[in-house]
Amino acid sequence: MADKGTDVPSGTAPKNLPWLLSSLTAPGQVLGHLGPNWFASVMGTGIVATAGATLPVHVPGLQVFARVVWVLAAVLLAVLIVAVTAHWVRHPTVARSHAYNPQMAHFYGAAPMALLTVGAGALLVGKHVIGETAAITLDWILWTGGTVGGLFTAMTIPYLMFTQHNVEPDAAFGGWLMPIVPPMVSAATGALLIQHLPPGTGRQTLLYGCYAMFGLSLFASIIIITMVWSRLAHFGTSGTARVPTLWIVLGPLGQSITAAGLLGTNAALAVEPRLANGMNVFAILYGVPVWGFAVLWIGLATALTIRTARRGMPFALTWWSLTFPVGTFVTGTTQLAIHTQLPAFRVAAVIAYAGLLGTWGLVAVRTANGSLRGNLFLPPASTGPIKARKDVPVPRKP
Repeated sequence: MADKGTDVPSGTAPKNLPWLLSSLTAPGQVLGHLGPNWFASVMGTGIVATAGATLPVHVPGLQVFARVVWVLAAVLLAVLIVAVTAHWVRHPTVARSHAYNPQMAHFYGAAPMALLTVGAGALLVGKHVIGETAAITLDWILWTGGTVGGLFTAMTIPYLMFTQHNVEPDAAFGGWLMPIVPPMVSAATGALLIQHLPPGTGRQTLLYGCYAMFGLSLFASIIIITMVWSRLAHFGTSGTARVPTLWIVLGPLGQSITAAGLLGTNAALAVEPRLANGMNVFAILYGVPVWGFAVLWIGLATALTIRTARRGMPFALTWWSLTFPVGTFVTGTTQLAIHTQLPAFRVAAVIAYAGLLGTWGLVAVRTANGSLRGNLFLPPASTGPIKARKDVPVPRKP
C-alpha cells in the first residue's frame, strides 16, 4: 500500500493486452516489485465475509454471499503466498529492501492480518464449505501463524523505525499502525477459538493471552493515532494516494471493540463467573466510548478523502485502507448491538456494512483493472519523501 499511482495516459490502453500476455510468459514483470502491501487485498476481502456472517440482522442470501467471498479471500491468500515466496526466491535484493523503505516496511503487518482474517472466516463461514473439523484445523494453523507473525512485526518494524529509518517530522501516517495492529486481530479471532480448547488451563491461558495482545496493540495504537492527529494539525495531509491510509486509524478502534466484545462473551468458558461478568461489562464500558471516537474519525477521514479525490487522487493499493478498517467498525458495532441489545447499533451495523460493500466493490474492480493493465506491478516512482502540506489561505480583499 505504498503510494503507487495507476493512472496512465489514455493512449496506453491498447497495450494492456500485450502486457498481460507478455507477463504470462515473463512472470518476472509481475514478481519484480511485489510488496507485502498486496496482502491488504486479502484483509479487505476476508472482512467482507466475516462482517457479513456476524451481522446482527437477517438478510436473505447474505450467508451464501459471505461463503463465496471467503472462498475468494482464501484463494487470493494462497496465490499471494506462492507469489511472494517466488518473489523472495527470484528477487531477494528487492524483497529485503522493502523492510528498509520507510513507507513499505509498515505493510509487513498486512500478511499476518490476512492469515488471521481468512482463519476467522474459516470458523465462521468456511465450515459450511470445507466441514467443521477442517475449518477448526485451518483456523488454528492460520491463527498461530498470524499471531507469531504479528508479534514479530509489532516488535521489529518499530525497532527499525527507532534505529534505521529516516523519519521526518511530518512522516506519521496511518500505515504506521499496520505492524502493531495484528496482535489486536489475534485477540479478536483468538476469542473464537476458546471454545475449541478443553476446559482448564489452556482456555484461561488463551483468554489472558488475548487480553495481553489487546493491551499491546491498544497502547501502541493510541500513541500512533496521537502522532497522526498531530501531523495533520501541524502539517496537513499529503494530498496524494496516501490519504486513504487515514482510514487505517479506524482499524485498531473497530478491532478493539470487536475483541472486547468477543472476549467478554467467551470469558465465561474460561474463568469464574465473577471475572467473566466483569469482562462482559468491560465490552460495553470500553466499546461505546471508543465507538463514539470511531464515528468522529469516520467523519474526518471521509472529508479529507473527498477533498483529495476532488483534486485528482490517483488509484493505488492504498485504497484498500477503505475496506478492512471499515469492516472492523462493522464487527465492532455488531458486538455492541449484541451486548446492549439496542436497535440503534443494529441499524448502524447495517449502514456501515452497506458502505463496506460499496467501497470493497469499487476497490476490487480498480485493483483488477490495474492488475490487468500492469500498472500495479510497476516500481514506485522515486519522487523522494512524501511531504504533507496545508492549503495556502487566500487573503480577502479589503
